[in-house]
Amino acid sequence: QEAKVTAADGAADDMLGSSVSLSGETALAGAMYDDDLGADSGSAYVFVRSGTVWTEQQKVTAADGAANDRFGGSVSLVGDTALIGAMYDDDRGSNSGAAYVFVRSGAVWTERQKLTAADGAAGDRFGGSVSVAGDTALAGAMYDDDLGADSGSAYVFVRSGAVWTEQQKL
Repeated sequence: QEAKVTAADGAADDMLGSSVSLSGETALAGAMYDDDLGADSGSAYVFVRSGTVWTEQQKVTAADGAANDRFGGSVSLVGDTALIGAMYDDDRGSNSGAAYVFVRSGAVWTERQKLTAADGAAGDRFGGSVSVAGDTALAGAMYDDDLGADSGSAYVFVRSGAVWTEQQKL
């Protein structure tokens, strides 16, 4: 074990580490029950390593975060791009879900785009799982019903410049 990281503002029941991702000298950890933007709105923490010391770089939350979104329930990190799921977001119906793209410039992480499924519906829980690699992002919607109740699906997004666009539903 090299280090144990904790949130500077950590509190009971935040569940830091409910999801984790590592890219080089940067770690991303979700705290899906953090309450900064309402009960269980969620957050994620970025930690950076220098030598053998890990330091909290920034706490991130969704610009439109709300109670019970559970932002940080899934996280993925590659280089200076982070993808963070909030499977209980309600933009396309109750618990339809969303994923947020954050980009680091210097030492500052900024929300760049909120991703939702074009055909998202209540209960889909889009963003329950996420992955990002280069200019491609993938978000799971485990309760999507296209092939029967809770058959599930995944959505591919591609980045062109600074804009992410849904490319295909799998």
